[in-house]
Amino acid sequence: MLSYAPTAARAGLAALLALDDTLSSLLRTSTDPALGQLRLAWWRESLAKLDHAPAPAEPVLKALQQEVVARGISPKALVPLVHGWEVLVEEEHLDSEALTRFAEGRGQLFAAAGSVLGAAPTDPLAQAGRGWALVDLAANLSRQEEAAAARTHARPLLAEAARRHWSRNGRPLGAMAHLARMKVEGDAGPVARIGRLLWHRLSGR
Repeated sequence: MLSYAPTAARAGLAALLALDDTLSSLLRTSTDPALGQLRLAWWRESLAKLDHAPAPAEPVLKALQQEVVARGISPKALVPLVHGWEVLVEEEHLDSEALTRFAEGRGQLFAAAGSVLGAAPTDPLAQAGRGWALVDLAANLSRQEEAAAARTHARPLLAEAARRHWSRNGRPLGAMAHLARMKVEGDAGPVARIGRLLWHRLSGR
């Protein structure tokens, strides 16, 4: 996805993806829900401080301050990502309401990334971000009924994102949405995926 991005925006996009990966890894390695909540709280508070205090000695936070906040993007816009991941700690079972809250929070990754990339206001960032977040979650859930529900929630969001034309700068995120849609539908092999992404890169469709 980074190869799709304008050269000047690649470091910022990489920092945002690293934040999401870090939060994901944090939950995977926290066997105690209370510990997971404490660790997420530290990230939430640390992110909120990035616009008025130097980043602590943490590589992801430093990269975010240098490559995202320095572009005029408020670090408070990143806090919803933490709220999204917190749903997985707070809720014993992921019902429809919990999946919606998770998607809305984690999906803000696409809004922040769109600002870094210079995406157009017409790019369907909200739908794509929420759909992508749910498909990725479904692939990592052990309860099959919850995974199926996450995919069901994701399908209309990704279908809407796929119908729309993406601006040139928004296409890295459009490509992520297309990959998620192909994954949830299960109707494309490697060659078809590559062809679809190449067409998206050229046409924005």
